[in-house]
Amino acid sequence: MRVKLVAGNWKMNGDLASNQTLLNAVLSAAASFSAMKCAVCAPFPYLSQVQQLLHGSGIAWGAQDVCQFENGAYTGGVSAPMLKDFGCHYVIVGHSERRAIFGESDEIVAVKFEAALKAGLTPILCVGETLTEREAGITEKIVARQLDAVTSRCGVKALGKAVIAYEPVWAIGTGKTATTEQAQAVHAFIRSRIAADDAAVASMVLIIYGGSVKAANSAQLFGMSDIDGGLIGGASLVADEFSAICRAAQPAA
Repeated sequence: MRVKLVAGNWKMNGDLASNQTLLNAVLSAAASFSAMKCAVCAPFPYLSQVQQLLHGSGIAWGAQDVCQFENGAYTGGVSAPMLKDFGCHYVIVGHSERRAIFGESDEIVAVKFEAALKAGLTPILCVGETLTEREAGITEKIVARQLDAVTSRCGVKALGKAVIAYEPVWAIGTGKTATTEQAQAVHAFIRSRIAADDAAVASMVLIIYGGSVKAANSAQLFGMSDIDGGLIGGASLVADEFSAICRAAQPAA
């Protein structure tokens, strides 16, 4: 049975004082969601603080991006081994904002995915379509292309060491959310596409949903058979909201 994961993506938010307040509040509530996986992905400068506050807590932490190169003359880059030095377990790769704003191609995302695995990190691979692509009826084509870039480079079994996050770009930070049926349909497509190559990997890989997940809609989303948790943006910055989302991922009694 797959154990659900809720991962907070703070994006470019936070400061030392507010981070401590947020994490202390989440830690205080953590006993109420101990039967699922919880993580926070913080900006690079705060990884040391997050490591100190969460060490030994059962809540994992990670980064929001990684350089595709391991070391060398890459000014501003942060490598996967550097992230390991700060105790990171997860790293987000291919987030739609990285693809759209910073021009990361499917191929670059695949190389970053490979670099994360090589260092022993668990990549959270983001895939998803824009509103124009959904309206054109090519959601599955876009998601398949993004997945195939990774499996072509790393092999399908590499997905068994990763998490896949389906994030419809039109539902990120907009307040819009895919219906549970829309989200489930794409999650099922992702799992079936992986199953065509390796049924064992498909059955075990976590596929989580990202796109304006809130406490109010999380239980319904997480109740879908192929939705294994969430990649949470804005709501991860509000302790009560994030904790409630984590509780919604608890297995049914």
